[in-house]
Formats: sequence, structure tokens, C-alpha cells
Amino acid sequence: MNKRKKRSSPIRIFLLVALVGVGLYINQVVVPATPPLFVATPTATRSPESFAVEAQQFATDGKMTMAIEAYQQAVQSDPKNANNYVELARLQIFAGKYADALVSAENALLLNPNLSSAQALRGWALSYQEDYLAAEAAFKRALEIDPNNAAAYAYQAEMLAQQVSNNVGEIGTLDKAVNASRMAQQINPNLMESRRARGIVLELTGNYSEAAAEFEAAITINPNLADLHLALGRNYRQLEDYARAIEEFNRANALNPPDPLPDTYIARTYATVGEYGKAIQYAEQAVKDAAADPYMWGNLGTMYYRNQQFNEALKPLELAVKGGVTDEGVTVQGLPLDYGRIAEYYYLYGLAAARTGQCGMALPIAQVLMEGVPDDQISVDNADAMVSICQDIADGNYAPEGSEETTEPEGDLTTTPESVGTPDATPAP
Repeated sequence: MNKRKKRSSPIRIFLLVALVGVGLYINQVVVPATPPLFVATPTATRSPESFAVEAQQFATDGKMTMAIEAYQQAVQSDPKNANNYVELARLQIFAGKYADALVSAENALLLNPNLSSAQALRGWALSYQEDYLAAEAAFKRALEIDPNNAAAYAYQAEMLAQQVSNNVGEIGTLDKAVNASRMAQQINPNLMESRRARGIVLELTGNYSEAAAEFEAAITINPNLADLHLALGRNYRQLEDYARAIEEFNRANALNPPDPLPDTYIARTYATVGEYGKAIQYAEQAVKDAAADPYMWGNLGTMYYRNQQFNEALKPLELAVKGGVTDEGVTVQGLPLDYGRIAEYYYLYGLAAARTGQCGMALPIAQVLMEGVPDDQISVDNADAMVSICQDIADGNYAPEGSEETTEPEGDLTTTPESVGTPDATPAP
């Protein structure tokens, strides 16, 4: 009972009070400011307008893929803005994404059925899918909504020109294309689409100098559209201004590297001036860009043949004519015989086979040409040449390519790469 009580330590009391204070501070200040564990930190939300502005800049710079992606983000951010769908559709058409463009245009029309620009783009997308009746109806509706829609006239002119090129137009289709291109320029001569459409119609009618001037004007308005440089290069080539043609094709290639057409046109241009080594290099690049395209293989085989590399010409020409599987495992569908460049692939394939002594391949091709394109005198004459070469081989008068002694056979009537299908110039429409 007389045991003394232990006195409380002041230091212990101070520490307890301090710990309580720290606990209150953490509970009241730190915890509320700390985000919950395993919950994503919120980020600032971009405005839909910022995506559209970014897309416009990408398009101006010629970065088509990035521009399309930015407009797609704008659409996702603001799905009720019809104008974003319209701009997206326009870029998708320039990028060759016609089915996607049709969807975008129709989405814009769901939001605003009376949007003339969307109807015009819908018609343009349909025309590239060769649904000409539906395209014409869309253009008609676009012009009913806005009779001064220059772009609608321009797209319509392109569609009509396309029908003429594909031999599916009616009597008067070319005149309609001419009138539509004139209307587009009359309404808005400063619109790129107006200049482009007018150039396409002039090129179709063989007025290459005037067409080149229109495409030059279009490029001044929009210098970073690969398709315009490609078109300008084609017309320079027809005007035999080969250096400027190659320059424009190279610009198109830089703006759209995956497209095989610039390399193809460069190859044909070099072949026209006899530089077959360079032609082969660019034709090989075009094949890499589009390994499943039989036209690219036909073009490569043509360049080998022109360079008198007949053995090397056989495989690509066979892929173009008969189809098959490439060394990389890509399947190629052969081209059914038709007049024009396809017939050229056939007779070059037959001639290459004959010159290398493979008459079992050459003679059936000769027969196919005589029966399939009897009105193409060049093809028929070259079919006769195959028969003559094989007869000379059988008679011992000609040693096939690759043998120890090679003699030049008579009767090879092949033409220059650009002699097939080149239209004559006509008065300016």
C-alpha cells in the first residue's frame, strides 16, 4: 500500500500528441488529395474542333493518312457534326478508300439530308464503284439543293469522263462531261476540283497542252495532292516533255509511296526514250508495291522484253497472262484477253516464249490472239511472227535465245510501249 506510483514521462506525452497530430493531418489533408489506387488518372479532353484543325493542316501538308485519322477522331469526339463527315469523305476519296467515303457521306446525310456537299461526295464515291445510275441520282439531288455547287458539277464531269474511258457511256456522254466541266469552272474557277475535272476532260479528248495547264492550276491551289502530279505527268509525257513528266511522277511518288502507278509511269517513260535499265528498276518497284496486280507484272515483263531479256520477261508476263503464285507466295489472277494493253502482254509473252525456243507455250498464245482479238492487226501480225519463229527453229534457221548461236528471226512486229491505245488529239471541247 505504500508503493510509489510511477510518474508520466513528459517526452512520452509529447510523442503521443505528435503522433495524433500527424494522423489527423494525413486523414484531413493528404488522403483527400491522393487519387484512389488502381484508378486511371483523368486526362484533359481535347475539343472536337482541335481534331478538325489538325486534320486540315495534315491535308494541306499532303499527309493524307494522318489527315484521315484526325478527322476520324473529330467524328468520334463530335458524332453529330455533319461537316466532319463531309471532309472525311472527301479525303477518303482522294486516298482511294471509296467504300469508306460512301459510308462517311451517308453518315453526313443522316444528320442533314439537305446537305448538298454530302450528296455530291456520295455521288463521287458511287461513281468510283461504277454505280453510275445511283451516282447520277446523287449529283442531281445535290444540284437541286444547291444549283451553284461547283464541286458537284466537277465530280459529275469526272464520272462521265470515266464512263467514256471505260466504254460504258452512251451517245452524248462526252458532251455531257464537257458541259459539266465548263459549268464547274464557270461557277468557281478557283476551286481545285473545277480545274481537276476540266483537266481530266481535256486529257480524255487528247488536248494535252490545255489539260496540263489545268492540272498546273489545280496544283497551285493544292500542291500536295499526289493524284494531280500524276495527271500532270501523264500529260507532259504525251507532250514528249519526258524530263518534266518524270519529275511530276516522282513528286506523286513522294506524296503517296505505296501507290504503284507513279513507278509504273516512270518505267514507261524511260522505256519510251530507250532507257530500259532504268525502266526495269521502276517496274520492279511497282511490283513490290502491288505484288497481286497482274498489270504490274505485265509492265515489268514488257520492260524486260524491250531490253531483249527474253528469259527474264517470261515469268512476269506469264503471271500477267495466266496468273499464278509469285516467289514470295502472293497469288496473281491472270488477265482475260482483251484489246489494248492486255493484248500486248499476250503477244509479248508469246514472242518471249518463241524466242527462247518454248514453242509449246508460244503457239497456243498465237492461236488465242488470232481468235480472241482478230480486229487488232498488231496482235495478229505478232501471232504470225510467233509461228514464223517456231518454224525457223524447226527448220534449223534460228537458234533460240540462250543457245550458243543466236540469230535474229524475221517477223517480230512488236510496237513501242506507248503505241497501244494512244488517242489522237481533238479540238478543245
